[in-house]
Amino acid sequence: MQLTRETFGQLDDQDVDLYTIANGNGLVVGLTNYGGIITSIKTPDHQGMLENIVLGYDSLEKYKDDSRYMGCLIGRYANRISRGTFQIDGMKYQLACNDGANHLHGGAEGFNKKIWQAQPVREPRGCGVVLSYTSPDGEEGYPGTIDVQVFYLVTADNGLLIEYKAATDIKTIINLTQHSYFNLSGGGTIHEHLLRINASGYTPVDSDYLPTGILKSVDNSSFDFRAERQIGQAMSDLSSVDLRGGGFDHNFVLDYGNEKGLSAAHLYDPLSGRTMDVFTSQPGLQFYTGNFLTEAEHGRGGIPLCKHGGLCLEGQHFPDSPNQRAFPSVILEAGHLYHHITHYQFGVRDNDE
Repeated sequence: MQLTRETFGQLDDQDVDLYTIANGNGLVVGLTNYGGIITSIKTPDHQGMLENIVLGYDSLEKYKDDSRYMGCLIGRYANRISRGTFQIDGMKYQLACNDGANHLHGGAEGFNKKIWQAQPVREPRGCGVVLSYTSPDGEEGYPGTIDVQVFYLVTADNGLLIEYKAATDIKTIINLTQHSYFNLSGGGTIHEHLLRINASGYTPVDSDYLPTGILKSVDNSSFDFRAERQIGQAMSDLSSVDLRGGGFDHNFVLDYGNEKGLSAAHLYDPLSGRTMDVFTSQPGLQFYTGNFLTEAEHGRGGIPLCKHGGLCLEGQHFPDSPNQRAFPSVILEAGHLYHHITHYQFGVRDNDE
């Protein structure tokens, strides 16, 4: 295992670093302590050729100006909260509304816009970086001072382990995730990718992308990914009611977790042979097909982005859970530990497998 650090730039008179972790078996991961952003993941195809399979930018300045949450850590609350309000023990809290009338991905300056403390780490599971940030009481309207640690660990068998831990001094809400856009071809769109999601239910959303509050079966619907399906075909099968910006932007209710040894999702690109399995301890998986990426925006190397140029598979709690009694709780009590793990496992397979 090799881990190197270099200066990525400066923000507000603070140095920002770029870490590169290589496991010697073909997986190379780049990440920065600004926003916990994964800047690159290079994996081999079926011919052993390395390619960067996540979207991103060349410079810190571009990440600072980014509005697509490219590759970053999301917190304090991933996804949307209706009207930016929720209650704890009868006390109403008002969060920043940065997505129309709603709160999205932690607010105007969520965890994705913070400079985290970083420390290289080597342990039996792998080699990587642990990021730490203390979010003060009232930041973006959230109650409680919360201490957060996120471990990024590259494993010897071509896995990327992301472990989230958090503790608070008073009762609050929390929902952390990672927002990388994957394209296993290294370019073009994700239309030809094949996807399986181990979920028998999903949470339908309204025109504001907010869940209606019901848990709906995927049976006989375009949301049934329990058998591998081509993403482009699945998007074309979506009804106009379910289309969200021209594709998927939905939370799936997972059937399987790490404890059963089965992946929450399996992604395969027939062109390169690359595969990615997602394991998570979270109850939900947000599947987003990059519907709002446009050619007016330019990514790495100055190359224009494109609609459906990457997809997100984000282990998370459900959107708007603080206002939905039927959803799993996102309350974190003082003296308790928030602890979740999401594991991305990379590989290759032949077309005939």
